Amino acid sequence: MPNISDARILIIATDGFEDSELLDPRQTLIDRGARVTLASLDTQEITGDKGKAIRPDCAIDAVDSKQFDALLLPGGTKNPDKLRMEEQVVYMVKKFVDAGKPVGAICHGPWLLAEADVIRGRTVTSWPSIRTDLKNAGAEVIDREVATDGNLVTSRQPADIPAFTEAFIKLVETAEAPLETA
Repeated sequence: MPNISDARILIIATDGFEDSELLDPRQTLIDRGARVTLASLDTQEITGDKGKAIRPDCAIDAVDSKQFDALLLPGGTKNPDKLRMEEQVVYMVKKFVDAGKPVGAICHGPWLLAEADVIRGRTVTSWPSIRTDLKNAGAEVIDREVATDGNLVTSRQPADIPAFTEAFIKLVETAEAPLETA
């Protein structure tokens, strides 16, 4: 995929997302011409930790992963904790990773990668409080602004959003078409 403006990006979030980790990368992607779709558990407005609200474009059960080139998973403590209990969300994350599509997860977002069992043997970073969970899921965990390993890019916190977003865009723009579609 040569340019982010050709990309179709799926973001999955629910109530309790970290406002900046959803809204800032989403806006950057839109500003650069990507077609961004926000999916949630239903189409009711979702609210972030700091009170920002946004209405999802669709419910996760209406998503066909084959229609998307990449997946973005924002953090916040409540958002990924709720989503990792949703079988359909975990399955969707696994499909994207297994298909070789770019997946970005920031802060507590990598909890979903652990739940989907897709980080064994991979190098990731995250918010400090979930690093033990990631290690227990078989990942090598580092403390760095951004960690890119194959089709995964992870980051630690809101302060890392600019670097995370740029690394995610680079990953999308350099991704080869997956051998199988998710």
